[in-house]
Amino acid sequence: MTRVLPASPDSLAEAAGLLDRGSLVAFPTETVYGLGGDATDDKAVASIFAAKGRPSFNPLITHLPDLETAGNFALFNDPAFDLAEAFWPGPLTLVLKRLPQCRLSDLVSAGLDTVALRVPAHPLARDLLRSANVPVAAPSANRSGHVSPTTADHVLSEFTEDQIAAILDGGPCRVGVESTVVDVSGAQPTLLRPGGLAVEDIQRVCGPLAKAGEGEAPRSPGMLSRHYAPGKPLRLNAGAPRPGEAFLSFGGLPGTMNLSVSGDPIEAAANLFAMLRELDAGGFARIAVAPVPDTGLGAAINDRLRRAATPVEDAAPLDDWPEACGAAMPCLAITDPYDDGD
Repeated sequence: MTRVLPASPDSLAEAAGLLDRGSLVAFPTETVYGLGGDATDDKAVASIFAAKGRPSFNPLITHLPDLETAGNFALFNDPAFDLAEAFWPGPLTLVLKRLPQCRLSDLVSAGLDTVALRVPAHPLARDLLRSANVPVAAPSANRSGHVSPTTADHVLSEFTEDQIAAILDGGPCRVGVESTVVDVSGAQPTLLRPGGLAVEDIQRVCGPLAKAGEGEAPRSPGMLSRHYAPGKPLRLNAGAPRPGEAFLSFGGLPGTMNLSVSGDPIEAAANLFAMLRELDAGGFARIAVAPVPDTGLGAAINDRLRRAATPVEDAAPLDDWPEACGAAMPCLAITDPYDDGD
């Protein structure tokens, strides 16, 4: 059963402990309520996507208690540091280059080499982030496509009792719209999403902002048709490997690696990017991937695989897919950057 926890030291300790153990906890920020999970735990991050019914693995915003902590995960250039100094804590998310040894889950970045970070201003959120021993990934605490929540009751109405462990009740959110997202990973800061911090205020600090889609493609979800691609050719819908191929299997199919032997899409999502990276680094000429059922998180897995795949003429037709997988045709769903709130 989801517990609604009042703002108190005991509630903070309980919520922080749940996050540390891999459970999901909703909490207030000054913008909207976030659905939080341990950003270093693949399974916890996959559970966020599953709970939201999120249609694709868009990058998630990781919430941190302060700028010093954020420096452990990303590279801050001069514009990034200036913006963080000016507006953190506050309703500004910065997209930055991940550090080489960044501990954040690949799912948080959706396989990109960037990460979205924010230091929220809500006092209860900051207390929670200080109490937890982990960085917290937290999109808005609503079902995908629903209105973002600004009270604990809104969150409670969105999820079933087995999806999130607790809601930390901090009252109504002050801003009520999601954070402004600025990409500072490239040569010029780029506005990816308007939000709770005015663009004019940002530009007074860093100068003119480019708009997403102008010049160099921004490092954000859904803006390119092909993302998250390994260096080796990727063949989809494979029932078995061919000579020289690594086989990324699913369910009962044997393979070089298996996304989930039990056929659990949450486990498969948690393993997806790490296994692709490992197979890409191995001694194979190409990678073949078994079909994954296009339901639940399977749809998100198929979305990312289709974006990563090298177009080939010899992909297995639908009637060649093994019945053991029970898979439907994967679909391509391109989404807008940070379309689903914080």
